[in-house]
Order: sequence, then C-alpha cells, then structure tokens
Amino acid sequence: MPITTIEDRYDRATIALHWITAGLVAFLWIFGQTADLFPRGPLRTGVWSLHVTLGFALALVLIVRILWRAGPGRGLPPAENGVLHLVAKVTHYLLYVLLATAIGLGIANAFVRGYNLFGLWSLPQIGDPSLRRPLTGWHGLAANAIMIVALIHAGAALAHHYLWKDGVLRRMVSARGG
Repeated sequence: MPITTIEDRYDRATIALHWITAGLVAFLWIFGQTADLFPRGPLRTGVWSLHVTLGFALALVLIVRILWRAGPGRGLPPAENGVLHLVAKVTHYLLYVLLATAIGLGIANAFVRGYNLFGLWSLPQIGDPSLRRPLTGWHGLAANAIMIVALIHAGAALAHHYLWKDGVLRRMVSARGG
C-alpha cells in the first residue's frame, strides 16, 4: 500500500538527523580517502583537521539521533513484513553499530595521534603511539563497511521508490503533507 499521508512519515527532527548523518558520513569518507593526496603542509593539515572536527560532530549527531529515536521521535509501522522487514531492521542496526565503531576508533586515533586542529588547538596525545597504524586501519575498515551498507540501504530505498513505488522513500524525505 503506498504511503501518502503525513502520518506515514517520520517527524522533521528524525528526517534532519538522518540526512545530517548521511551527509557527514559522505564528507568524512571522502576527506579520509583523499586527504593524503595533498602535499604535506597547511592544506593537508586543514583537510585532516576538518575530518577530525566533523568526526566529533558526527559523534554528537549520532548520540542525539539515538536519544531522539529512543524517546520522542516518531516510530512508524514496518513498511514490509517477514524477511524484508528483518533485513531492513538488521541493516539499520548494523549501520548504527558501524557508525559507533568508526566514530569510537576515529576518536581514539585522534587522541593517540594528538591532532593539531587548524593550527589553533591541539588534542592531547593520549595512549601508546604504536597504536596509530592499527587504529587507522580499523577506522578505515569500519568507514568502508559503513559506505557499503549505506549504499545497499540507499539502493533499497531507491528500489522502493522507483520499482515498487510504495512510498517508503517519502517517509524520510519530507515531513510535509501531500
């Protein structure tokens, strides 16, 4: 049954938190993949500073998102039943676990490295510097896993919209009626 009413959509805060998370994840992944392509110097330092700063912002957004989802955020009935509902639920929880893992590893990495942020402020160097390489690797692995699962999630949303035309994507696009 197509979803067409405002009652069938998520609230504005849930929608905003979803898209802020998606945007931050995309930017963070792109910065993480490309920062070392820049020559050593202020530009590379700036890109890494932005990556670390946005990573802390993503941590805050994720905390708010989880609290909102557990509290006043609008819950909707499942769009599918049976196996597809289970796959959707597992995918969503997997995204949350991967986000928390990548963020935790990124924060640990930032402190083990003692990042200098924009030449204005330095994170204290805490922990064994020999952990830099493994933390960087695990953080990158978690980030790549997020991107894979997020692309599958987006593909499923697009399939709902363009193939099944059931209105599932509209649940997360606009809280306005119509």
